[in-house]
Amino acid sequence: MFYYLWELSGNSPGIFRLFGSPIFRTIAALATALFICLLLYPWLIRRLQVKQIGQVVRSDGPESHFSKRGTPTMGGTLLILSLLFSCMLWCNLSNPFVWLTLGITLAYAVIGFLDDYWKIRDRTSGGMPEKGKLISQFAAVGVLCVVFFFYVAPEVGYSFDVHLPFVKPTLFVIHLPDWGYAIFAGLVIFATSTAVNLTDGLDGLAIGPTIVSATTFGILAYLSGASLFGNSLADWLLLPKVQGVDELAVVCAAIAGASIGFLWYNTYPAQVFMGDVGALPLGGALGAIAVFTKHEFLSVIVHGIFVIEFLSVIIQRYSFRWTGKRVFAMAPIHHHYEKKGWPEARVTVRFWIISIILAIVAIASLKVR
Repeated sequence: MFYYLWELSGNSPGIFRLFGSPIFRTIAALATALFICLLLYPWLIRRLQVKQIGQVVRSDGPESHFSKRGTPTMGGTLLILSLLFSCMLWCNLSNPFVWLTLGITLAYAVIGFLDDYWKIRDRTSGGMPEKGKLISQFAAVGVLCVVFFFYVAPEVGYSFDVHLPFVKPTLFVIHLPDWGYAIFAGLVIFATSTAVNLTDGLDGLAIGPTIVSATTFGILAYLSGASLFGNSLADWLLLPKVQGVDELAVVCAAIAGASIGFLWYNTYPAQVFMGDVGALPLGGALGAIAVFTKHEFLSVIVHGIFVIEFLSVIIQRYSFRWTGKRVFAMAPIHHHYEKKGWPEARVTVRFWIISIILAIVAIASLKVR
């Protein structure tokens, strides 16, 4: 909204010229989402307690989690609303990447809300039937891909090539047909959303790496689409260039700001849990941003904690199905370390540290290439 004030003012001097600066709007989006969350979460927590919307804990989980029963959940509702509101205020709303990212965020928030509602209604940790949840997620991604590849990609000259980390695009890229890239992009978004959801099992565990990932992709988005003194930063850094994708830096800032505000109340011991209504859309947004900035494989490094959590569940499931043996004491892997005797706070902070290290490696890849 504020971006339009800058457009209406033209080149006139005054405060409105700040609204045209992507860096100013990035900072403002972070601050707005953060302020909303810090201000309104105490009210939301009280309302969730009054409505008795509490966490349902797995009966086969670590014993330390039994005390979490009844802790207010579905707190991700405010997180998502605050980042959406912040984006509506500070983003250039004529940018298609903004609408596509917010669209998948909202769609996954609805799916997550229904999943949480099922859990609370039935007083089980199961939620929506797995098949229905998967179909809903893929349907949302399918709509996104159709809109993007038929209406947006031709307008911005989007390439269907896949770039590898640490490798110059002039030396090697993977060429995919449009339908092949559409399937690949859809899987990236779905897998990222599911991975974030699986990671959300300890106080502050998922939201910490989310802040790191959003910050990292905010930098990558800006570098991939912005220019400095008339020269493209992407050309200088040998990054895949995407016209208009730098506006996603504002979206990433809103995600980071809302996540920091949520972490204030979700840090150990948590006063509120995010629930699927928060985890699914955050992962969907991060996956979509990875695709739009053309850093799909680099996101494996940036989202390393999420990837490890996702793989641990896959390995555990199919190892038990095929051999009857479990690789981990419990999956996802954060529960494995709890079963081994690690305190919850130690698991969380060490995973945060790994996430920060991986983000540094991802940023360093820009120089290495």
